[in-house]
Amino acid sequence: MTAVGQKIRFYRTRIPSFECVPGCHDCCGPVLATSEEMSRLPRKSREQQDAALAELNCVHLGGQGCQVYSERPLVCRLFGTTPRLACPHGKRPEVMIDEEIEQQIYRFFETNRQVLI
Repeated sequence: MTAVGQKIRFYRTRIPSFECVPGCHDCCGPVLATSEEMSRLPRKSREQQDAALAELNCVHLGGQGCQVYSERPLVCRLFGTTPRLACPHGKRPEVMIDEEIEQQIYRFFETNRQVLI
């Protein structure tokens, strides 16, 4: 596993989880992800990407929600776990993400190339 992959795995274990509002996809817009994260996701055609972007959706959002939930990027995992990316429905984990881990993740975003999903 690459050093970037190891960091991603480390951060994934530090981001708390919670139950979303069933059927809500408010945070499933176009997002940025590292090349490492993208390599874990199924490839989509240019047409699929363009159609999703035109609707301001993630290309991996399907009729039943996220089609890549277990491999979703770090930014998707952050939604609802920090006041900076608050859930519009007020959902959140019992304990929000540790502030130091959150800052480390933002520094990771700044120092690793991101591409638009």
